[in-house]
Amino acid sequence: MTAAVSERTVQMYPLKPRVLEAVNVERITPRMVRVDFGGPDIAGLRSDNFADHVKLWFPNPDTGEHVLPVVENDRCLNFRAPGVIYRDYTVRRFDAEAGLLTIDFVAHDHGPGGRWASSAKPGDRLGVLGPRGTVYYPDYSHHVLLADETALPAAARRIEELPRDASVTAFFEVADADEEQELDAPRGARITWLHRNGAAPGTTDLLLRALEKTELPDKDVFVWVGGEADALKPIRRLLKERGLVRGRDFEVDGYWRRGVSNLDHHAADEDDE
Repeated sequence: MTAAVSERTVQMYPLKPRVLEAVNVERITPRMVRVDFGGPDIAGLRSDNFADHVKLWFPNPDTGEHVLPVVENDRCLNFRAPGVIYRDYTVRRFDAEAGLLTIDFVAHDHGPGGRWASSAKPGDRLGVLGPRGTVYYPDYSHHVLLADETALPAAARRIEELPRDASVTAFFEVADADEEQELDAPRGARITWLHRNGAAPGTTDLLLRALEKTELPDKDVFVWVGGEADALKPIRRLLKERGLVRGRDFEVDGYWRRGVSNLDHHAADEDDE
């Protein structure tokens, strides 16, 4: 359960490189693979909130070479070293007692993470760096979440960790009805699944149109949005037009951008300011 705080705060974690092993691998929808990672290196790992993310370091699928993170003085030294292959992933779930870190992967053949997940099996190992830190959000009376499938793990974790009587409205964009997931949502949560039905990811305005039709409470509401960076720009503008303040009333997180690898989340969020 997320700690109760009165204002948005950030806490940094010590940076430690790890090598974790796939313990369980499950295809939870036709396009989504869930992997539980464990092993001795998981000791000391923390993930306290829904938007925490890790960098996963993948082996080269052609050569088998696997460059792993090297850290000195709380700083990674080899992000740009030859042969390094890493991608950012949100922590879907972390069970410190069981020693399991859960990551949901969108399985596809045009990126190292998606290709790895498509054939992942227990015993496969990845380098893990992070989470680097976490954001604690205040308690709000109303929660509104909008996400495509890349941000769905974060939004789903948020929903499942909220109090059982929380007021929640969520819109999740996925490829089709087969990609809908069962979530342990608070009582009365209103979750709407939006289907692209053949449209390419990042090309629709489904989330924008859903938000346009949604009446937001006058106060004590927090809106969290994650997805393709360019598709989220009009959503960010709409929230500002409605009088919401970024960082206090809403966050919009560009998880990816069409045609760009290893998108910098912070740059994506600020490039249209």
